[in-house]
Amino acid sequence: MTAHRIGFLLWPNCKPLTLALAEEALHVAQRVHPDVAYELSFIQAEPPADGAWRLPGEAWLGKLDGLHKLFLLADEPPAPMPLALSSALKHLVRAGCVIGGISAGVYPLAQLGLLDGYRAAVHWRWQDDFSERFPKVIATSHLFDWDRDRLSACGGLAVLDLLLALLARDHGAELAGAVSEELVVERIREGSERQRIPLQNRLGSSHPKLTQAVLLMEANIEEPLTTDEIAQHVCVSRRQLERIFKQYLNRVPSQYYLELRLNKARQLLMQTSKSIIQIGLSCGFSSGPHFSSAYRNFFGATPREDRNQRRSNSPFELTSAPVERG
Repeated sequence: MTAHRIGFLLWPNCKPLTLALAEEALHVAQRVHPDVAYELSFIQAEPPADGAWRLPGEAWLGKLDGLHKLFLLADEPPAPMPLALSSALKHLVRAGCVIGGISAGVYPLAQLGLLDGYRAAVHWRWQDDFSERFPKVIATSHLFDWDRDRLSACGGLAVLDLLLALLARDHGAELAGAVSEELVVERIREGSERQRIPLQNRLGSSHPKLTQAVLLMEANIEEPLTTDEIAQHVCVSRRQLERIFKQYLNRVPSQYYLELRLNKARQLLMQTSKSIIQIGLSCGFSSGPHFSSAYRNFFGATPREDRNQRRSNSPFELTSAPVERG
């Protein structure tokens, strides 16, 4: 019986949990099904920094031959790959290898054009950045995507969902069910399920009026509603709405709404090349100074200071960001 060769190309500091879940799912499959044979290999894309957690496997030595499937795994968007590694990946794809990205592993695939015209599951915190950088890729908020010969998972526990889907397609749903039972997985999730947890779970409350009000806020970031308008939409008085927010979220509606808009602004600031003024306007602030003042009061730094600090610490900078003055 010929083993199906699966490789994992790893960047430094990738989450050990994500890698362990993938490895365990495949090992369990071999244990519970005698006809399953996987040969796993782990390849380090870059040498780890001194003192960093040591990833399994060997350093890449110039070849990626003989693999049936290869998964790229990174915890943060990595810097562009060396030419030799890029060439090796493209050669592997031309040879018929099914290739996939897990968590930020979709970035190097997109850089090489290997996801152009394909669906790719992108973690929600990188959605804006990834979509701006790679408009030819169909970025989704799914748990995972299997589009022809391209696989992707948003990260975390979704890698297990992807591997269970792989087992089901390769060996049948019965094996995938047996593996999930062995791993005490409550249910096998479909790839098309969305990443974000239900709003009432995030809020820690199932109060229907609170849920309705927050959904309204999230849907009206660029042109914020007043507290009176929100109360009218959810059919309560302003005073009653304020009591609900105070009881469940320990803040008044206007404060929660402002924090929601500021967090959205910070996400856009870190993940897109939009100007600070554009971001402020798109998050409901009437002017640059108003946005900067509110941002500094909440985060302790101006938008420009926060963006510059983030860029100086990131190997994957926003190369297309405009020069901003003032």
